[in-house]
Amino acid sequence: MARRLFIFGFGYTAQRIARGLSAQGWETVSTGREGDLSFDDEGTVRMALADADHVLSSVPPGGEGLDPVLERYGAVLADKPLSYLSSTGVYGDTGGAWVDESAPTGTGRRTARAEADAAWLARGARVYRLPGIYGPGRSMLDRVRAGQAHRIDLPGQVFSRVHVDDIAAGVVAGMESAPGAYNLADDQPCSQNAVVEEACRLLGLAPPPLQTLDEARLSPMARGFYAENRRVANGKARRVLGWTPRYPGYREGLRALVAGD
Repeated sequence: MARRLFIFGFGYTAQRIARGLSAQGWETVSTGREGDLSFDDEGTVRMALADADHVLSSVPPGGEGLDPVLERYGAVLADKPLSYLSSTGVYGDTGGAWVDESAPTGTGRRTARAEADAAWLARGARVYRLPGIYGPGRSMLDRVRAGQAHRIDLPGQVFSRVHVDDIAAGVVAGMESAPGAYNLADDQPCSQNAVVEEACRLLGLAPPPLQTLDEARLSPMARGFYAENRRVANGKARRVLGWTPRYPGYREGLRALVAGD
């Protein structure tokens, strides 16, 4: 009999996870624009949850900092194995230092996310903390092609990132593993400028000029991206989940996207 996964929020990353689990014989039912059910159809959702062998949420906290899934359906999740897609933003700014799962959370700009992260951990979930996500249709290659890439003059600024298929592999590996927090990030934190330059090289285009944050006229959300500086360690996921990123760095990931892998 096929095992059933219920997914709250059937977006870009959750769809890749569902694909990976489908290859292992799992069936999925989900909420969201691309899903099967409406989040607000409580009767139907509760019936589907009753038959689920595992529940995954990719729904971010709401504007008031509350987790909408736990607020509405928390009572019926008490006896279910749980997974939650969180963010490495919970660690805040570390001045470029490495962080692992033992680092404090809740000190950065994403306090609502940190509170949701803690709430899922308190329920015994597998919480996957994710840095910048890229993959087919959502990478620096697409931004360069669209003329939306920026090189920002911020020496020493580094970020971590992860290919969406490496997230899927990590979540699949974690389905039968111990609850807790896991960083799923590649092995090569680097500046955003390095990624822009590699994407331009692969596309045969000149990189955009270096700009200050003010000159780039970034949106408040994009500008906030540069307010934090950290490197994310993935050793726990390697040790506990037996996970190894297929794309250990941005060069491998971008090359694979160009090749259509």
